[in-house]
Amino acid sequence: MEVRGAGRARRERGERRAAAETFTARMKKRLHRARIVLRKSGVDYFRGDGSDWVALTGLLLTVPLITAGTILNSVWCAPAALVLPIVAGGLLLRPASLLGLYAASAVALIVESVQLGPYTDGPSRVTPGVVLVVAACGFFGLVIAQFRSRVGVPWRGGSTMLFDLRERIRVQSKLPKLPRGWHREMALRPAGGQSFSGDFVVAARTNGGRTLEVVLTDVSGKGMDAGSRALLLSGAFGGLLGSLPPHSFLPAANGYLLRQDWDEGFATSIHLVLDLETGDYELFSAGHPPGLQLSAGSGRWEEKTGHGPLLGVYDGAQFDPVKGVLRPGDVLMLFTDGLVETSERDIAEGIDRLTGEADRYVAGGFHGAAWHLIEAVAKDVNDDRALLLICRET
Repeated sequence: MEVRGAGRARRERGERRAAAETFTARMKKRLHRARIVLRKSGVDYFRGDGSDWVALTGLLLTVPLITAGTILNSVWCAPAALVLPIVAGGLLLRPASLLGLYAASAVALIVESVQLGPYTDGPSRVTPGVVLVVAACGFFGLVIAQFRSRVGVPWRGGSTMLFDLRERIRVQSKLPKLPRGWHREMALRPAGGQSFSGDFVVAARTNGGRTLEVVLTDVSGKGMDAGSRALLLSGAFGGLLGSLPPHSFLPAANGYLLRQDWDEGFATSIHLVLDLETGDYELFSAGHPPGLQLSAGSGRWEEKTGHGPLLGVYDGAQFDPVKGVLRPGDVLMLFTDGLVETSERDIAEGIDRLTGEADRYVAGGFHGAAWHLIEAVAKDVNDDRALLLICRET
């Protein structure tokens, strides 16, 4: 019985193996492998890791098509149309492949000049100016391709990467939701209308959600120059926030900045630690402009200034907080120096102007006020500007 059972099992395995080796099964297996290879090559090509032979083949095919069109009707398809595949090649191809495209374009120009005749015979010929334009486009395309190759960022991923970086900064600067009775909002305006800013915010609710910690930082420089450092610091500060006691955050951030050893390695920062149940808060400052608190009882703005040096200047710095409390109807406003300080006015004058504009929102509430305050106070300032509002509603 056991021998017959073993023989039957061997026969069944043999039948399954034979079925797996049929022509249909082999074709399905090959088709599956080809689909995987094609998908992988497509992903690699989009990321810039794969071969550029597809783009090179397509551009090489356009060269004879343009040449034929020029020979048939040089008025509508001018000889200078060869710059089109050359410009596209500068964006799509690697330098070695680009040289092959240039060789094909040079041959096409020679063929066109022979077929159309000397440029002195009339318009729409291969003139020295056409050759110069095509050569100039080829030169600049090669420079761009070599730069991309050296940096390691292909055109297919370059803009995607920049978009991703901008979105990461925006997500990291998103403020957490607050419980009923609290309102928060932030507005950020980079210098020159750019997408990247040296000002950023990181925030988190800690202590089981009871405490709100917010850090507003202004990195040295502005716009694109400070954007990469702001991205690095926002990630680092976001990791430190909530992982350390509040009084240890700025010393740890200062030590991190010192270890980077940047030429422009300093930043200003203000750290708010707010108890969402009682309204008590501490405000730590590292060379940052003061916070402003509106007292609902008196209707006056009061400066809240912690004591501490710039981040990244020297080791062992101490940061002493200022304490306060937000009662119902009170507002706390944090901002960067781009909002209140310019070459034409000092920070005291800028703060007076900011509080004067903010007084207009006292009666109606500060919902939507952050963006409008930047627009009213520092619309055309060539510096990064950030404004944060924390309101305890009545």
